[in-house]
Order: sequence, then structure tokens, then C-alpha cells
Amino acid sequence: MAAASDAGLSPLRGAEGPLWAPDSDRASATQLTAFAQLVTVRWRQSVADYPVLHAWSVEHPDQFWRAVRDHADLAGDWDGPVIEPAPEMWRTRFFPDAAVSYAENALRRDDDGTAIIAVDEQGRERSLSWHELRSLVARVQRALREQGVQPGDRVAAFLPNIPECVALMLACSGIGAVFSSCSPDFGVSAVVDRFGQIEPTVLVAIDGYHYDDTFHDCIGRVQEMRASLPSVRQVPIVQLDPDEWRGDAIDGAVPFTDWLGPDDAHELELQRLPFDHPLYILYSSGTTGAPKCIVHRAGGILLKHAAELRLQCDIRPDDRVVYFTTTGWMMWNWLASVLLCEATIVLYDGSPMARDGRMLWDVAETHRVTLFGTSARFLDASRRQGLRPHDTHDLSSVRTLTSTGSPLSPESFDYVYRDVKPDVHLASISGGTDLCGCLVAGDPTGPVWRGEIQRPGLGMAIEVFDGDGRPLGAGVRGELVCTAPFPSMPLGLWGDDDDRKLRSTYFDAFPGAWHQGDFAEWTEHGGMVIHGRSDATLNPGGVRLGTAEIYRAAESVDGVVESVAIGQEWDGDTRVVLFVVLDPGVELDDELTAAIKDRIRSETSPRHVPAKVLAVGELPRTRSGKVAELSVRDIVHGRDITNREALANPDSLDDYRDRAELRA
Repeated sequence: MAAASDAGLSPLRGAEGPLWAPDSDRASATQLTAFAQLVTVRWRQSVADYPVLHAWSVEHPDQFWRAVRDHADLAGDWDGPVIEPAPEMWRTRFFPDAAVSYAENALRRDDDGTAIIAVDEQGRERSLSWHELRSLVARVQRALREQGVQPGDRVAAFLPNIPECVALMLACSGIGAVFSSCSPDFGVSAVVDRFGQIEPTVLVAIDGYHYDDTFHDCIGRVQEMRASLPSVRQVPIVQLDPDEWRGDAIDGAVPFTDWLGPDDAHELELQRLPFDHPLYILYSSGTTGAPKCIVHRAGGILLKHAAELRLQCDIRPDDRVVYFTTTGWMMWNWLASVLLCEATIVLYDGSPMARDGRMLWDVAETHRVTLFGTSARFLDASRRQGLRPHDTHDLSSVRTLTSTGSPLSPESFDYVYRDVKPDVHLASISGGTDLCGCLVAGDPTGPVWRGEIQRPGLGMAIEVFDGDGRPLGAGVRGELVCTAPFPSMPLGLWGDDDDRKLRSTYFDAFPGAWHQGDFAEWTEHGGMVIHGRSDATLNPGGVRLGTAEIYRAAESVDGVVESVAIGQEWDGDTRVVLFVVLDPGVELDDELTAAIKDRIRSETSPRHVPAKVLAVGELPRTRSGKVAELSVRDIVHGRDITNREALANPDSLDDYRDRAELRA
């Protein structure tokens, strides 16, 4: 039975108005409001609403990032200037004289409150207090030191979403080692393509995991990857069954519990290192070549995540935050930073659709989650499955629901407010692995409009450019850019010593602006709609089209589950080809094809109507769950897929190859 609506929230359902807006009590209680008061008092700048605060944050970045530091009470040696400009945007430095420790700020609490709750799809649960987490981190640090790990050395994790992975990342931060992780659903080649570039000294691995009621044995893969990583000295293995050791054939393998040593007092090491000291390395998807190794700086992550989590997501001490993610997606790193807010992270390991799609909603109810983070795909799957959490679960604790990974359709906005929780702050957010954060994000003090991301992120000078680098107004589609430096720009790409690859990846398209390839438009409300990746946009007749709205229209047709559209080079031009996954028992006949085309024509435009509609068994996806549009385009054009291991289901591409329908 659904709980009564939370006090202080006012759902607004008028056709011409927003779907939700906070009442004055809710808005005045947010951390964003407290931050605005700090700005008003300290800099005598009246910031009456979000647009004014955002404009101030962009016009006065030195004051803004200092205010973020102060509001979050970030520990460190912060003397010196805030910004050291440089001719090249990517060489701008923030707090160049500062010394900080990410781990020190994440582990500031040392009490019996709950730091981590871990749940798996089989229903097993465990929790760590702040004191227990600090103790575990200290034991991991001792073990790393015994292996000779020094500041700057790389430590790799082949682990699921479990507390040991969080502790390992924090332990590395405390001693200045550089952490990197891959999810255990990655194949051997995908792992070696990543870890092989950064040459880790220690590889912490899992011996197996459960997903979708199936046990997946990892020992054979760990043995193969260890043989391909000569830099690795030791392989501590986390065991699903503590009584069953299966690592004898792996060179340097040791049970994780033995590696930790006795459970006695160890001194926690929290070195303050330069602001730009590497914290961790994340990876691009690698579907169009070798994955890029993106090096993120500790100070930049501290500031950016503090701003996003506290201000844009309104996370407060003792809140509880769950985000469905794996350790191979940047949202895992984002989730771990919830500890910076003195809040509890809820780790879920397993299929999001376990228990007939109820599992994550069960977790939210049982553990009184305050922020429920997920993907647009999960919300759409819940909607299609007919789940109504509002009727089946007590979600009264949930103040915020965030969605990322792909554009959130207007229908999913409707679903959340109709069937999930009518008084929740729904924040569709977008950014990426490249900055380990958001470009556009939520505003807990402002209204939510159907189908829109609420606002540009604070401190982010966001624009939409045309092809010549001119800013565009509302309703005109173009390239999403950031025209001023921000702290979580990557320190660099591993092995790119002259920054040539960094420059070409993010800065060559529009000199003086960060550009990572999102096709977007401003709305009349000051929000944004993302239409998909720029490199996946379609260009029939020379008119650029985003793919997101094609998917929205096609998937609203009964029988269509998912879709992917590409531009096929054809007869001197480009034609749109749409591949669809259908419900079991549904066939793609002439009637259904016509219905799909008619829906796309009526809900988008005649230019969006595909020349071909073809049925396939499944869509190829990256290991973070994103549809691999470029891989489909390449396979249709007969081009080799250089890194099939980057896909979670590479065999799905066979359904797209050499289709007779594509030759006519």
C-alpha cells in the first residue's frame, strides 16, 4: 500500500504547467538554498533563483569554487589562488598550490552510523559502519604497502558493486595510488585492453558473481588476464564462498581475507597530495578502437562531486543513496562520492529486473532510500512491464529520483509522476565518463517540465553551438559545449604525454570550448533536451536529426520493445534505417511497419521516417548498457568492429550483417 505524500511537496499536473515544483518549505530546506545564502552573505551577491546563481557561478568561477569548498567543509591545505589560467583551456589549473586527500574527506566520520549497505539479487545484505569502513580501508592500505605500492602506482579492481571495491578505492586515495576498475561481466580482452595500458601492480578480483539467477564463474578469466598483465605482482581474490579456494592456478593469487591480515588496529593513512594528483582512471567504451584511459584528478573530483551531490541532488548527512550501476561505469565513482556528504551508500549487485522488476523498488523501501538513481532504460522497462511502485511500495523516504545513461523520454516523466511517486524531484542528468560528472543536472528548488533536463550545472558555462561555433537560442538543435574551464576536466589521457589526443578528443571541434559529442537544444524554460550523440545523428538530405525522438515514437507503437536508427550511405545521400526489437510472438508485417512509419511521421517529421524498418533479436550494448549505435552503423557498412569485447553482447551484431533488405 502506497504511503501518503511527503509533507512539503506539491505535485502540479496541469497540461500547461510543470509536472512538479517544490513548495516554499521544501525549497528553503535544500542545501542549494543554504549555499545561495552563503554566497549572498560572503560576496554580497543576491542570488534569488537558480538562473541568477548559475550566472554568478560562471562569471565568478574563483568565488564559486571557493564557496563549494567552504559549503562542503572540504579538508585540505587550500592556501593560494583558486584558478591559474592558461592559454589552452585544458591546461587551466584549479587550486594550484592546494594539497588534498579525497579519502580524508570521504572518511571524515568515525562512528557507528551506517556508511555502506550492500544488497545482492539473492537478498543477502550486510552493512559497514563508518568506523568499520575506516578499519577496512586501513587494512587494505597495509596490504598494499606490503606489496610496495607507492604514490602514483596503479591498482586495479575486477570486482562487482561490493564494499571491498569502495574500500580499495579509498585505500588507494589515502596513500596516493591510482585506482581503476572493471566490472566482472567484462571479457578478458576488454579487461586487458584497459588494464594493460596502465600497468597495475596489484589486481584485486572476484572468483564469481550472480546475475539474473545465474552464477558466473570468473576464475578462468582472472587466470587469463593475470597471464596478460606482467606488471601485476599479486592477485587478492574475493571469494563468494569463504570456504572454497579456487585460485591455486593463478600466479600470485591469495585469498582477500588472508591478504588483509589480522583484524586488529591499523593506522589509517590519509596523505594530502597536490590537487592534480591522479585519483582514478576511467575508460571510454572502446567500441570504435582501443579504450581511452581518462585520468581524473583528486581535487577536481572532490569539488565537482561536492557541487553535484550536495547542491544539484540535495544529498544531506545520513541520507541513503542507491544508484544502479556496475564498477565499469562512472556512476559507480559518482555513487562512492556520496560518502563526501556523510551519507550512506546503498550498493546493489545483480540484475535490476530481479524479482520480476521489483528488486530495486524493494531496496528503496526496505532501506529508506532518499535518492533513487537509475537509468532511462530501467524506467522505460518498468513502465512497459506495468509496474506501479506507487501502489506496491512505501517510497515516502524518496525525495529525489535521478536518471541518466540516455535521454529520458517524456513518457517516462509521465510514468514517474503517475506510477512511481507524484511528489518526487525527478532529475534527468547528463554528463559523462570524460568529466566524471554532469554538464546539465537537477535543480531541487525549481520546477520539473515534461521531457526536459532542468538546468545547466553550476559552475558550467554551457552553450549550444551551431557548426560555426555560434550560440543558439531555445528550440534550435546543435552541439552541447562548455565554454569555460571546470575542475573535473581530465588531468589527461594515459600515454598521451603531449596532450595531442586530449586536445583532438575534446577541444579541436570548437577551439576554446569543451565538446564531447552531444546533440542538444535549449528549451523555453531554460532547460535542455538531449537528442543523442552527435556522431550518431542522421543527415538525410543534409538535415541533421537526433535519434532519441525516433526511438520515442517507434517504441510507442504496440509490439515494439526497443529500436536503433542509423544513417546508411545510399545513392549519393543518406537514408534512415530503423532496427526494431519486438515483443515475443509479434511479427514485423506490412501493417506494423506502416504503423511505425506513421507514428514517426506524426510525432516527429516526414524527414525522420525510415526508408527501411527491419526486425532484430536484440540491440548491441556497451557494458554500461548504452546502445552501440556506431557499431550498428559500421557493421551495416561492412566495416570491421575493432573491439567487440567492448560490447556486452557482441554476437547480436550478426543479426545486422549482410541483410538482403539493405541492398535494395
